[in-house]
Amino acid sequence: MPITKILFITLSNIGDVIMTTPVLEALHQTYPEAVIDIVGDARSDIVFKHCPYRGELFLKDKKKGWRGTLSLICQLRKKRYDIAVDLRSDGLLYLISAKQKYFKLSNQSSMNMHSVEKHFAAIQAITPLSPTVRTKIWLSDQEMASAEQWLAGVNNQRILALGLGANFLGKIWPVSHFQDLANALASQFDQVLLVGNQQDATLSAQFMQACKLPVIDCCGKLDLLTTAALLARASYFVGNDSGLGHIASAVGTPTFTVFGVGQPNRYRPWGEKALWYQDPQREIAAVNPHYVADMIKQVL
Repeated sequence: MPITKILFITLSNIGDVIMTTPVLEALHQTYPEAVIDIVGDARSDIVFKHCPYRGELFLKDKKKGWRGTLSLICQLRKKRYDIAVDLRSDGLLYLISAKQKYFKLSNQSSMNMHSVEKHFAAIQAITPLSPTVRTKIWLSDQEMASAEQWLAGVNNQRILALGLGANFLGKIWPVSHFQDLANALASQFDQVLLVGNQQDATLSAQFMQACKLPVIDCCGKLDLLTTAALLARASYFVGNDSGLGHIASAVGTPTFTVFGVGQPNRYRPWGEKALWYQDPQREIAAVNPHYVADMIKQVL
């Protein structure tokens, strides 16, 4: 019997969701005639907005508690899936109908694996593909046009994109280090592009006080997909351990991630063009910006 209906249960945070997209892409490439329904989260559902082969997008809303979970289960139980893949592992898959069910590996059995490899292991038995499939984010012509407007006048310039923020202090490289990095790379780039959310706007204001290169500050001014379109136009991206590095890697832009307390072996952006560095003591402020600049110069 042909595979025509697949359910894909993904994660919540932007970076985590993007690291599940190789599984989604592999399912599509292996079963190109199948419609793939997705269970996601309101924080990251925009990642799948333009995915051309997705069916329905269901949201798991934690704010609605057990009532929201019950409503989601009722919606999914009306469906009949050929394959269901659960990368969240919260028990939802046990309550719905699917001919074949596949789950992600336990943390114990995947301790030394990158998240992409861990997720991909869930479907390795049903696809000939390997986890070398790159991460993905889908963009529309409208978002690409918006990016062009933001970059009007700098189309042919070498753009260094920077993500100054992260979700907590232990992951944030000091602004002064980003300044020193940009200034050390002033001969390699023509323009700095700052990307991030509204909370990063204070950091961007500090950064612009001592940067030798001209700066375009987009922090807090764009949605995620337009930000992704801008990153697709950048020559290089440097940032903290956050979703922005995963977005940049997903659109094919080379990246460098500065890690503090995180786990780069598991959570670094995926791909051959994704570099990273972590201080041996996991003190992010101890990462020398000139050392990072030298590492980047070697790959430009």
